[in-house]
Amino acid sequence: MYIDGKLQIAKATEPVYLYPKLANRHGLIAGATGTGKTVTLKTIAQSMSDAGIPTFLADVKGDVSGVAVAGEASEKLVIRLAGLGITDYDFHGCPTRFWDVYGEAGLPVRTTITEMGPVLLSRLLGLTDVQEGVLNIVFHVADDEGLLLLDLKDLRTMVNFVGEHAKEYTLSYGQIATQSIGAIQRSLLQLQDAGGDIFFGEPALDIHDWLQVDSDGKGYINVLDCVRLVQSPLLYSTFLLWMLSELYEQLPEVGDLDKPKICFFFDEAHLLFNDAPRALLEKVEQIVKLVRSKGVGVYFITQNPADIPNAVLAQLSNRVQHALRAYTPAEQKAIKAAAESFRVNPDFDTETAITELGTGEALISFLQEDGTPGIVQRAMVIAPTCSMDKAPDDARDYITSNDEYNSKYDVTIDRESAYEILNATAIAAAQAAEEARRAEEEARQRLAEEKEAEKQRIAEEKEAEKQRIAEERQAERERREAERKAEQEARAAERKAEQEARAAERKAEQEEKERLRQEEAERKAKTKFIDAALTSASRAIGSGAARGILGILKKL
Repeated sequence: MYIDGKLQIAKATEPVYLYPKLANRHGLIAGATGTGKTVTLKTIAQSMSDAGIPTFLADVKGDVSGVAVAGEASEKLVIRLAGLGITDYDFHGCPTRFWDVYGEAGLPVRTTITEMGPVLLSRLLGLTDVQEGVLNIVFHVADDEGLLLLDLKDLRTMVNFVGEHAKEYTLSYGQIATQSIGAIQRSLLQLQDAGGDIFFGEPALDIHDWLQVDSDGKGYINVLDCVRLVQSPLLYSTFLLWMLSELYEQLPEVGDLDKPKICFFFDEAHLLFNDAPRALLEKVEQIVKLVRSKGVGVYFITQNPADIPNAVLAQLSNRVQHALRAYTPAEQKAIKAAAESFRVNPDFDTETAITELGTGEALISFLQEDGTPGIVQRAMVIAPTCSMDKAPDDARDYITSNDEYNSKYDVTIDRESAYEILNATAIAAAQAAEEARRAEEEARQRLAEEKEAEKQRIAEEKEAEKQRIAEERQAERERREAERKAEQEARAAERKAEQEARAAERKAEQEEKERLRQEEAERKAKTKFIDAALTSASRAIGSGAARGILGILKKL
């Protein structure tokens, strides 16, 4: 409740107030499950909204969204309010904006890689000093080359590009180890798998859009749906690290104001600090210590004050302690430590009271007007005028779809940046390389064809020469065969001629012999005839005449 410039949060014997001008001194709402922490959170956030103080609520369980919806006067609530002396209660919701990193349960929350910067990214990813140096080189090269780093694909492409051209950049920027490039890419892949590809991009959130009031002067309550987000601790840490850094870097020093510019409430804060990267813890500690002068208050809601690091816990001046249970020695020790953190009230034992508090009852110590811690009061927290439950989905969707920032953040913008430029360059280079390869392939093909044609020509010439030689050899064989045949025919003709000559000679010899024989026979016949005639003549004429005739005959 906002009354007379003060935030009435609870009532003991007297109202318990939180002074707006001291709300930036940070705070703590602690208590076991079911003791009323969420109701207290809603009461404080709604009171701040009514006072014109914008707030940010990390809704881890999904039950904070009810701040947007008016509450109802149930019988139990009316009785409780009457017990606190409150009879006139204005049930109303608060001007609310719903946000969601995933863009499902509210307006998308995004930032760019450039806005996150190499230092925060390196701390978030747990990079070594050498790896951080390489990542810093990547950012410098991107800046010098005019390449925008907007989303994770831009950064991953840029890291790969620098790794591929490490030799070219080493002299200008320093040593770029391949191992460091690989380590950075692995870390970025983990961030991408956690949802970083959704968180990084445009339009980037303007942190000043959380510092708004409505037309009635009431501060907007910015509810970030973290039900799904906390399931990805790396992305949750990334978002918080960026948000706190943005606040610290963008908001000017203002000192103490009449009321904070904005107050942040982190529900289930143990999820924030358990297993959180050391970089986040250091940043939270730094912000909590320094952001007060920027007009920002930070409140943590958790089950046990021991969930908060001591360096942070020491900065939380406005405290609400709901009941704690002491079942173990560790829990008893935690209760004692919580009790000792309060300024003692002589009317009751703080340590004992912590274990006796009922639902909705709390030990409260807010800063007094002079800035000193107030004496702890055992008080009943006033119920908020908004709904105790979560906002219905249709109501939340209606609020988001009709929000003036819906058109600003709803549609993702993917303008030309490092990814597109380097990919286009790579595609052009690949096309040029492909064309060169094709030209080289064609040249090789032409050369191969020319070689094949030359080979074919040589083969044909060899075949022709072989054919010519074969023909010459065949002609030579035919010539020799003809000569041999002619010789054979000539020899045959000679032999025939010789045979015919010998036959003619033999015939001539035979004829000669036959002639001579006939002549001899005729001679012998003549001689015989003569001899016979002589013989007869001798007888007739005598021997003398016979010899004379014989002589004549012989002459004949």
